[in-house]
Amino acid sequence: MDFSYPKAEKLKSRKTIDLLFSEGKSVSKYPLRMVYVATDEENTKTTFGVSVSKKNFKKAVDRNYFKRVLRECYRLNKHIIHDNLQKPYAIMFFYQTKERLSYQEINEKTIAIFEKFIRQINEENLPK
Repeated sequence: MDFSYPKAEKLKSRKTIDLLFSEGKSVSKYPLRMVYVATDEENTKTTFGVSVSKKNFKKAVDRNYFKRVLRECYRLNKHIIHDNLQKPYAIMFFYQTKERLSYQEINEKTIAIFEKFIRQINEENLPK
């Protein structure tokens, strides 16, 4: 199993980020929210980005801590997504509370949101 987070998996493209906010669908598991959209990139299964609101955490140190935790949770649990996807997706994670959850709580929520995401993708792809 590959637990890396290579540069190719990092969501950097302005065009893709704009697409995420205009056409993306959302999955939530409080306090996390995940916005995703199918892409046509063939080099990776997913591209992933994180965001922590300046409104909730005024200090950059606090925002950077939660961004690091979110990236680490993704890195350790991305196999849940990669094993169940047929096409590539762009994913953006949002931490949406002022509460300071522990790493274990965030990791549990990440696993739950990934499983919910897979269920939602499978429901969308069912023939009608």
